[in-house]
Amino acid sequence: MPLGPPSSAIYLQNTAPGFIATPGRTPTSATVHPVALFSILDHFLRRNDKQDRVIGTLLGTRSENGEVEVRSSFAVLHSETADQVAVDMEYHRTMYELHHKVSPKEVIVGWYSTGSNLNTYSALIQNFYTQETAPQQAIHLSVNIGAEGGQQAGVRAYVGSPVGVNPKPENCVFVPIPCELRFNDAERSGLDLLTSTPANSSGATFTNPASDLELLERSLVQVSEMLDRVLAYVQQVLSGEVKGDPAVGRYLMDALGPSSIEDLEKGEFNSHLQDTLMVSYLANLVRSQAEVSSRLALVKAS
Repeated sequence: MPLGPPSSAIYLQNTAPGFIATPGRTPTSATVHPVALFSILDHFLRRNDKQDRVIGTLLGTRSENGEVEVRSSFAVLHSETADQVAVDMEYHRTMYELHHKVSPKEVIVGWYSTGSNLNTYSALIQNFYTQETAPQQAIHLSVNIGAEGGQQAGVRAYVGSPVGVNPKPENCVFVPIPCELRFNDAERSGLDLLTSTPANSSGATFTNPASDLELLERSLVQVSEMLDRVLAYVQQVLSGEVKGDPAVGRYLMDALGPSSIEDLEKGEFNSHLQDTLMVSYLANLVRSQAEVSSRLALVKAS
């Protein structure tokens, strides 16, 4: 929503006394959790129709090797015109103080915006957040929702690099860094539920959570499909149809096989195979027991 005259916004000018020309360690990569991404998408859906993009603050943690982990985010009121850009600093700091009371380990790591347009205003906002994260350097997360024609949805991460002999806030180049989406097992279940297609997709808008037995069956089907793809790839490599990738081969050896040839000779692979067969047998046994129980319940009811 646009900022009104009585708001606590400040107008970011081209000359900032606190401009940091030489920030701290440059982030090397960024990982985003689904909670932060969903918050950004929700902010975009609730935006004013006159707004081309929305911005907000990214919260998370930093590692010693330069990796930035974005765990959550919150919206920040701002207004952009052809002449100036305004950001509500007081709102931003109040929201951060409230969030810091709940999650004291999460700090400001940067900011986000929707769309793929990086302009002078983006450089000014980047400078503002670099001052907020000093002495560390802030990252910028660009979330393209795919609303513009000819563009695909995606997430990209950038760091700002000053340009010129006497760097100014508006003279900034956004350098891309690796970015990936990371989620744990609990978040994976929620994502699978959100991305699952209902059986009656024409009129259904909500999918009921599956039972434990259905989740187990779905997991086994996925594992079976992945094993089929791996087996087809290995057969194509052995037949010479495709060139084998050493990285894929090492990954398959670490995931499915023993750690060394000596362990292979000792029968470690057979023990792993027996464990896998045991899990499959127990899954089938549970399924059969559930079917027998349901049929006995029907017989007693009749």
